[in-house]
Amino acid sequence: MAADSDPETEVFEITDFTTASEWERFVSRVEEVLNDWKLIGNSAGRSPPEKGGYTTGTWLEKSQDINFADFKFFINHFILKPESEKDDEKDKLEEDAFPSAMQDLLCMNNDFPPRAHCLVRWYGMQEFVVISPGANCEAIISESKCNLLLSSISISLANSGCQVPIFVQIQQKWRRMYVGECQGPGVRTDFEMVHLRKVPSQYNHLSGLLDIFKSKIGCNLSPLPPINIAIRFTYILQDWQQHSWPQQPPDFDTLLGGEVGGVEFGKLPFGACEEPISELHLATTWPHLTEGIVVDNDVYSDLDPLQAPHWSVRVRTAENPQCLLGDFLTEFFKLCCRKESTEEVLGRALADEEGQENSDISSALSRLTEPTATVPISKLSVSNMVHSARKHIRRRRRTDESPLHNDVLNSVLLCLFPDAAVEKSSENSKNKPAQPNACGKADQDKSPDYNLFLQLKSAPIDSLTYRLALCVCLINYNHGGLRAVAHLWQEFVLELRYRWENNYLIYGLAGGPPDLRCCLLHQKLQMLNCCIERKRARDEARRTQEGGKEREHRGAGSSHNGRLTSDSTTASASTKEVSPGKSWDSWSDSEDEFFECLSDQGETEASHTEGEKDGSKSKAEGRLHPCNNMTLLNSAEPLYVPITQEPAPMTEDLLEEQSEVLAKLGTSAEGSHLRARMQSACLLSDMESFKAANPGCVLEDFVRWYSPRDYVEEEVDESGNKVVKGELSARMKIPGNMWVEAWETARVTPARRQRRLFDDTKEAEKVLHYLAMQKPADVTRHLLPCILHSAILKLKDEESIEDIPSVKKSIQQATSQASKLLHPPNYDYKKLEDFINQLIAMETVITRARSLKSKFSICEGEKGEDTEELEKFVSSLLEEPEVEVIGAGQGPAGSIIHKMFINSQRAALLSALEEDFSSDRRPAGGSNKVPDFPPPAGREILLRTCVPRPAPYSKALPQRLFCVLMKEEFRLAGAFSSDTAFF
Repeated sequence: MAADSDPETEVFEITDFTTASEWERFVSRVEEVLNDWKLIGNSAGRSPPEKGGYTTGTWLEKSQDINFADFKFFINHFILKPESEKDDEKDKLEEDAFPSAMQDLLCMNNDFPPRAHCLVRWYGMQEFVVISPGANCEAIISESKCNLLLSSISISLANSGCQVPIFVQIQQKWRRMYVGECQGPGVRTDFEMVHLRKVPSQYNHLSGLLDIFKSKIGCNLSPLPPINIAIRFTYILQDWQQHSWPQQPPDFDTLLGGEVGGVEFGKLPFGACEEPISELHLATTWPHLTEGIVVDNDVYSDLDPLQAPHWSVRVRTAENPQCLLGDFLTEFFKLCCRKESTEEVLGRALADEEGQENSDISSALSRLTEPTATVPISKLSVSNMVHSARKHIRRRRRTDESPLHNDVLNSVLLCLFPDAAVEKSSENSKNKPAQPNACGKADQDKSPDYNLFLQLKSAPIDSLTYRLALCVCLINYNHGGLRAVAHLWQEFVLELRYRWENNYLIYGLAGGPPDLRCCLLHQKLQMLNCCIERKRARDEARRTQEGGKEREHRGAGSSHNGRLTSDSTTASASTKEVSPGKSWDSWSDSEDEFFECLSDQGETEASHTEGEKDGSKSKAEGRLHPCNNMTLLNSAEPLYVPITQEPAPMTEDLLEEQSEVLAKLGTSAEGSHLRARMQSACLLSDMESFKAANPGCVLEDFVRWYSPRDYVEEEVDESGNKVVKGELSARMKIPGNMWVEAWETARVTPARRQRRLFDDTKEAEKVLHYLAMQKPADVTRHLLPCILHSAILKLKDEESIEDIPSVKKSIQQATSQASKLLHPPNYDYKKLEDFINQLIAMETVITRARSLKSKFSICEGEKGEDTEELEKFVSSLLEEPEVEVIGAGQGPAGSIIHKMFINSQRAALLSALEEDFSSDRRPAGGSNKVPDFPPPAGREILLRTCVPRPAPYSKALPQRLFCVLMKEEFRLAGAFSSDTAFF
């Protein structure tokens, strides 16, 4: 203790020299990763891969981060997945066998793999490890740092016994510079690299490269073991001027001409507007040569591409070539995101024009509902007012240019409403005959393609909605964009209103209630057609009943009518002027409004006829037919099935709205009662019809017909006789049952005198208002499923011509994907955009196939001897990275490629020698001034041998040098092995 308190006592600082430095930690970390990946021990058990294995095989990759102090590295392990595991063989390997990487250096099966890691191409290895700087780290440029890393991996390999080669990436990443090392039992391979911008003149040929290789291996043996040589020259063809346009030039004489790839309304265009294949790369290969067989120096070369034993071709495609279908879809999709209304787009307010006449329009509805009118009803009909307004619109458009030209507009409307051409041609003989239907009828053979709209919630092929989508798409792209679409939509809605006002059915819609499997817009159009059908039936019934022959003659006019132009509109209006636009009761929503059914007129008359014979039936009305020989319970009269009102058709938005209203009534007794009353309107109507058709009936009679399960019958034994007695089910006997309540309140009223369950006037006006309020963006959103439906069908048609299996599979996948994207009420625009990009990619592949087929002279109907081989060659070019040319330069494909290069050379050198046009078959190396091929864009030379290093008595080990000679690149990648047993 005394010593501790002595102030003069010295304190020695102790330095711990066993503490690991950053460099030692880095080496240790590399060894740890090699251990984790089980890369320790002998790696010589792998057999060389089969030919093409590096391209077709599966490469596995593992990655991990390691640090050298605060500098981040990535360490990656690449290995070609073996076809079959051979673990048993590894146990029987000799201890001093060469590592697999050294054996791969001499393997000739995969000398120039078309698709592989650059180290695989340069060194031909199946397995290796790469250490490269992290993503945001600087490149390893200084020589001292490079040597430090090399020594690190050398120590790691020695300590761990790993026989997998390890590379370190140095210099800037774009240079792809790697140095590395592989260690085995008594052997080592050093991987070195040279990278220059320009090719030194003395090494610009095989002779100079052989000198480098020989000097590097430094073998003193005489004679020197043979050096195996593999050579590949690559020629690039970029000039396709000798081939036709991807699209036919536009026809400026037609109405819709002037557009490249222009199509008629009702169709989608297809194909590329530019060449989708940018380059063709021809690789000519001499795979097995030895020194002395071939001469290639600065004076002379034997390496003629036409004499190369192997040719292979790859094509480079243009990035995102302009394709018509893709452009149309993209521009159409962009409209979905616009915000402008039709009025904002067209920039006019009718209220500011022609004040007096527009006041007539605004008061038209009120005047029509007045008890008396001082002017004919036809003059005040909404239809008449609409056409009057339309004239003012056109008048103003003469000063302010119309978004759509009249000829274009009429062509579109004739495509949408081809039935109008019949009336137009008959009434306006001074005009030219109407154009035929541009859409054409699809083959409605109920094939899977025809029913595709069910999956996509679109609309049937060739329906009005489907054709409208195609026309809007074409108008948007070729004829004015957003303003033109707004103009077309306005005209379309006016045409629908005209048809509703004049009882003309809408062309191109299936009859019956709205199909809820289709898009909402299609349902709305079907609803409007339902309204027109109901109104026509009611008016026809009234005309028949009143015996108005004049009206009957007018009403029986063909439904093929429309108002496509102002001229035809005026003509149509003048011929129909006698007709009172609308029936009076069609405007009424009062409680006393009656429904008159055309089909029950005959039955009514029949019932009156029967009534004359039998007075007991004189009160029965609205009978359809007897019901299965049944009689009424309280009399022996037959039970008749009554004529009933059809239930009101509904679109999906109305159904959803009704469901919300019913749900909001809650679960209280009062709410439940009110909900039941709302849902029993149709039941009450049927009860009233039943009472009218079956005088003296009771509720049990109605239940027997309407809901047989709710009438229970059983045999009862009464004094030895079995009698069938029936009664209402337990459900019907519940106190306060809605059926009982409805039966008591039901009046004896046939269907024709009941209040309408379906108010066609009100529903039609709702539909027309809904359509008129749609913005252009809303319209395109409604039509998007139809346009995607059409695009998929177009791709299917085009693919069937070219027969591309990969595209066929992609179309099937896209169809199932689209069915999920188009069903939700709110579209996911990001996913839809990705989906459209998929369709564009398919179109691009098809156009590439078409381009290649035209270049290799594969035409429909021209089947030559070599056509099948050329078709297989073209399809392989699309699917594979590189395709071998059968027969090299002498085969059918090789001959065509040779001619392509000759034509390209003539065009490039401006050598239009007419006498040479017929001399394509002349042998190469002739006296022609224009060479058949341009200088090679790239030359790859691979030199291999097996010699003892560093001394003549060392083991014979593999040596390899891969040389790349390009216009702006010179690369030497060498792998030099040496015996380390005594060195």
